[in-house]
Amino acid sequence: MPAKKTVASAGPPIRALIIDNDAAHAETMADSLSRIGYESTVATSGTEGSALLDKGDFEIVVSDLKMPDVGGLEILAKCKETLPDAEVILVTGHGTIQSAVEAMQQGAFNYLLKPLDLKQLRAVVDNAARNQHLRRANAELNRRLDEKFGFEGVIGNSPQLHDVIDRLRRIAPTDATVLIQGDTGTGKELIAQAIHQNSPRKSRPFVGLNCAALSEHILESELFGHIRGAFTDASSDRVGKFEYADGGTLFLDEVGDMPLPTQIKLLRVLESGEITRVGSNEPSKVDVRILSATNRDLEESIQAGSFREDLYHRLKVVTIALPRLVERHLDIPLLIDHFIKLHAQRHHKQIGSMTTAARRRLMAFTWPGNVRQLKNTIESMVVVDYDEVLDLDDLPADLFPNDQAIADSDGKGLGDLVGKPLSEIEGIFIAETLQFTNGNREEAAKLLGIGQRTLYRKIKEYQL
Repeated sequence: MPAKKTVASAGPPIRALIIDNDAAHAETMADSLSRIGYESTVATSGTEGSALLDKGDFEIVVSDLKMPDVGGLEILAKCKETLPDAEVILVTGHGTIQSAVEAMQQGAFNYLLKPLDLKQLRAVVDNAARNQHLRRANAELNRRLDEKFGFEGVIGNSPQLHDVIDRLRRIAPTDATVLIQGDTGTGKELIAQAIHQNSPRKSRPFVGLNCAALSEHILESELFGHIRGAFTDASSDRVGKFEYADGGTLFLDEVGDMPLPTQIKLLRVLESGEITRVGSNEPSKVDVRILSATNRDLEESIQAGSFREDLYHRLKVVTIALPRLVERHLDIPLLIDHFIKLHAQRHHKQIGSMTTAARRRLMAFTWPGNVRQLKNTIESMVVVDYDEVLDLDDLPADLFPNDQAIADSDGKGLGDLVGKPLSEIEGIFIAETLQFTNGNREEAAKLLGIGQRTLYRKIKEYQL
């Protein structure tokens, strides 16, 4: 019969430290917890336990309250200093219950009375372990979010992208409204999510809305919500994006396409901090940070009368201008590798490498659809590949018609590099050579005809 699954057996073992100057009592507690999956360590004095707290990474500490050298209250204080996430459980006699209650007020998880009931010990420790599993789950979720939407998730090493990330680091901790400008496919929503994920609002909702995809009346309902009977299909009350994002961030994509009547209402919300549902006269307070994005020139839209100048200035307290992919050419090799890994996992494909010819073809393309187009291209190549090596035969036919083909075997067809600074071209070829040699710097230096020390200096100079 299989062993019963316990709280301790969920995920990696929970590490518990047992501190009691009665060695037999300490070993009994440790053995009881080890039997149900805890990784238990014993200390037979307060001094020894305090020293172990400096060296170990314990998640649960069970300590006797009264010990002749270092007592349980001192252990509790030490834990709060060195292991603030650890849960501390104190074991006490009837005569020290008041001290145990005081300890709980100072942050102890619980206390147990002597003589100890091992069943009760396991139940209390299991409750503490649930808190630790929840912390682990939250930490893992935040790690994944940081990986996907944090600054590390903004892939690239070009000077242009470094400037963007430096600006993001300064903007994110604030509550300022941000206008993100850039061509279609440059990653405006990714940048908005990175700002939110690195802000004090990261634990609250991030809500996005595409303003170009909806009619005026639907857009207003989406933004502000509506009450039952506000219009023909309003059969019940509905919470809008502003209310749903309360305490968090609202991302308005394609804000330049927002109808003028809705612009007026949005401006009123930004000025008053209050929304009124469609069909209602009752305003509600909201606390929302606004991030917006557009591929339009809003100053031209203002001149044309299609965008309000006062709203423009409220939205652009801070601006971020995203470069086109062709302007951050050095980032293409990194993006290629990132998207290969991403789509290989998604489609359960084994992709070993991409040929130099295929890389050269992708590097020479102008990418009018920017990063999104490159991402879709790599996904297409991964899906159609059958030999675990991405090559010219995997390239989408409609992307590289014959009359625009770029010669690969003789290195011709690099006309797109004409007009670029020599330093950028040098960086591109060093990056490509390193890709070709799988990162072997000695081999790359030989191919480039330069010394290894020169190559190391160039790698640092171009941040490769």
